[in-house]
Amino acid sequence: MKLDIVSPEGVLFTGEIDSIIVPGINGAFEILNNHAPIVAILNKGDIRIKGANISIDEEVKDKFQITSGEAVLPINSGTVEMKNNQVIVLAE
Repeated sequence: MKLDIVSPEGVLFTGEIDSIIVPGINGAFEILNNHAPIVAILNKGDIRIKGANISIDEEVKDKFQITSGEAVLPINSGTVEMKNNQVIVLAE
């Protein structure tokens, strides 16, 4: 599925991923391929992006904690929308 993460500073990530875990207001939840359409508000916490070929642009790489197969982005708040295998995160 495709993921776009956008902040007031610009696009932080765009690419194909396997799954994403986001900090929802009622607790963290995971979105996988073919997930039902959803719109949710995000709390302060970590966004965890999982995938075999995660590529973070050099300009924003310092915002992420990157390990093998996973990238973690701390956020203060935001929203997430999943529809037609496309996830859009608006994060602060």
